Amino acid sequence: MIENLSYISDRRKQISQRIEFAAKSVGRDPKSICLIAVSKRQKEERIDALWLSGHKLYGENLVDEAERRWQDKRADNPELQLHLIGHLQSNKAERAVALFDVIETLDSLRLAKKLNAAMKKLNRWPRVLVQVNTGEEPQKFGILPNELDGFLEKTREETDLNISGLMCIPPKNDEAGLHFALLAKLAKQQSLEKLSMGMSKDFETAIQFGATSVRIGSALFGDRKA
Repeated sequence: MIENLSYISDRRKQISQRIEFAAKSVGRDPKSICLIAVSKRQKEERIDALWLSGHKLYGENLVDEAERRWQDKRADNPELQLHLIGHLQSNKAERAVALFDVIETLDSLRLAKKLNAAMKKLNRWPRVLVQVNTGEEPQKFGILPNELDGFLEKTREETDLNISGLMCIPPKNDEAGLHFALLAKLAKQQSLEKLSMGMSKDFETAIQFGATSVRIGSALFGDRKA
């Protein structure tokens, strides 16, 4: 049975309207907020449907999957923008630098140095965001909030990375707004402009706290298992 994919374009319009409403409700310009379509493990026909609707900004969790999906398309579509939103192993730093426009998950000085070396080698300088473990969850990657100042200081001293902001993934059972507020506070303290926060269930709350990009998968594409 062939899936009817017309709903994807409709969902994109609906989400864009919700982003606009949430932004205007707190006096923000909706154009200052980017919608990152999270395409990880989605069916290719769904991604193609969103692409044909005009959407050009995508987030991927895995370097391998992103290369298979986007490497050839990138050559013919300079308007394509790719964000790495999943944990990056340091041994894949060079491949990530070659493919992504923004790497949102810097979480160690070791990775920072690997990225810096790769950028110098390839003469390509993607923007970088630091992932902050706002919930201080031991099973999650990210810099702890009370270690962020020291981490940024060392990274700025020892690399030439273009660190432009912060990202977070709040704990599932916590009030997301508390984590978004914390991330916004940390970014302000460090004079960082970009805030990647908010997903399908809480992106409107994230916008109220200053998100400049929201990462939306299932609300756009539907359940990955479907």
